[in-house]
Amino acid sequence: MSLTRKQFDILEKLIDEEKPLSQRQLEESTPYSLGTVNRTIRELTEMGYLRSGQITKAGLDSLEPYRVKRAIIVAAGFGSRMVPLTFNTPKPLVRVHGVRIIDGLIDSCLEAGITEIYIVRGYLAEQFDQLLYKYPMLKFLENPIYNEANNISSVMVARYLLSNSYVFEADLLITNHDLIKRYHYCSNFLGIKVSRTDDWCVRVKDGVILEEKVGGEGEDIWQLVGISYWSEADGHRLAQDIQDVYQSPGGKERYWEQVPLVYKQEHYSVEIRNCLQEDIIEIDTFNELKAIDRTYDV
Repeated sequence: MSLTRKQFDILEKLIDEEKPLSQRQLEESTPYSLGTVNRTIRELTEMGYLRSGQITKAGLDSLEPYRVKRAIIVAAGFGSRMVPLTFNTPKPLVRVHGVRIIDGLIDSCLEAGITEIYIVRGYLAEQFDQLLYKYPMLKFLENPIYNEANNISSVMVARYLLSNSYVFEADLLITNHDLIKRYHYCSNFLGIKVSRTDDWCVRVKDGVILEEKVGGEGEDIWQLVGISYWSEADGHRLAQDIQDVYQSPGGKERYWEQVPLVYKQEHYSVEIRNCLQEDIIEIDTFNELKAIDRTYDV
């Protein structure tokens, strides 16, 4: 039996709680009114998923279809705007305050119980082997044409692994590990609410992404962050759609996320998931790195 969105959200809030949360606490931590929380708890109790306000084994089992099964980290590119560091080191392996950028993403996954982690590598691929000393569970996927195509070529390599999966850009310095969750109700992209941006962004209505574009302003504009989750059904669709776009004229020049958000948008309903500017830092240039870590400012 599938869960409604309200039922999922209540169960997901209770899963790590040693003591039952009050209905008032659930109202404050979800988008639902006190009356809706009350009705949903009553439904879940009647279904056997809650007992005295605490989640039961049946409740845990009901969340299994929504569990994140794996993570794919796209890490094949050269990182030209981080020259001279990237002459000898792939951008995800650059250290910030002594810690490799990619470590934060891997650690966040492991904290959420996600241990099936794939890294798509290309430029200086052998250097990623060093990660195995700390993370022996990692698996590598090779992108031999990373320098001939855009990042759609990396997701092509991983296209059959996208169901119930996170997809990460590898150059994100994550500071809020709680953003990486064990369960998701539906496909979504992480985003930051902005009033105006000249960067890639999306237009959103009622929490669903309607359009991706470069630059925008207004109450419905969100700046995308390179972290997304894909449900089982959407992951299966993406495997075919990514291949179709990739093999179309000019397809190798596309960004992979344009497949579900632009070229095959009619196949998907992708939600936006809120985060804050301080939760994730995307280090695009060497100057941005120097501003964050003064040891490079020499």
